[in-house]
Amino acid sequence: MPVETEETLSIIKVSIFKFAENIQISVAKERILEGAHSLFMQYGVRSVSMDDVARELAMSKKTLYLHFSNKDELVTEVVRFHMDGEMAEFGRVIESAVNAVDEIFKLAKCMREHAFRVNPSLLYDLHKYHAEAWAIFQEFKSEYLVGQIIDNIERGKQEGYYRLELNARVLAILRMEIVQMVFSDQVFPRSEFDFIEVQMQVFDHFVHGLLSEKGKQLYQEYQSQEVNNHSK
Repeated sequence: MPVETEETLSIIKVSIFKFAENIQISVAKERILEGAHSLFMQYGVRSVSMDDVARELAMSKKTLYLHFSNKDELVTEVVRFHMDGEMAEFGRVIESAVNAVDEIFKLAKCMREHAFRVNPSLLYDLHKYHAEAWAIFQEFKSEYLVGQIIDNIERGKQEGYYRLELNARVLAILRMEIVQMVFSDQVFPRSEFDFIEVQMQVFDHFVHGLLSEKGKQLYQEYQSQEVNNHSK
C-alpha cells in the first residue's frame, strides 16, 4: 500500500475516533445538565451539591468534574441550558398562536406548568451565589422576554384585542419585574402565600389590563374552552 494511502487512512481513523469521543462527551454533558437542571428546579441551587448531582446520576464525582470544574460552572451551564429550552418552547407557542390573545393564553399554560416545577428560592440563589448565571438570566429577561412581550402587545393592538393607548415597552418591563418580585420571599412569604396562586393572580391582573372589550370577550371564550376541556 502506498505511503500516502496509509497516511490518509491513519488520519481518517484518528478523525473518526475523535468524532466518536466528542459524541460521548456531548452525551455525558447533556445528561449531567438534564440531571442538575431537574435537581435545581426542584430544590433550588444552594441546597444541591455536586455530590447530590453525582448521586442522582449514579456517576462518580471524578466523571462529573471532568465536564464541569466546579459547581458555579455547572450552574452557569444549566442556566444556559434552561434558557435554550425556554426559547424553543416559547417559539413553538408563538408560531402556533392564531392571534395575540391565543398566544398569551397558551403562554399562561406554559407558565402554570413551569410554576409547578420550580423552587421559589431558585432566583434568590442565583442572585446571591452565582453572579455569571444571574447575569445570563438578566440578559435573557431584559432582551428576549421583554422583546417577546413587546411583540405580543403590538400584535394585540393591531388585531384590536388590546387597548391602543398601551406603551408596550413600559408594560413589558413592568411585567418582567413583577414576575421576579413574585419569587421574593420578603414580598410574598411562602408561609402565607401559595406560590402558584400568586403567579396566576398577578398574570390575570396583567392580562386584563391589556385587553380591549373585544379582547376580553375572546379571552373569556378561551377560558370557557379550557374549563370545558378539563371537565371532560
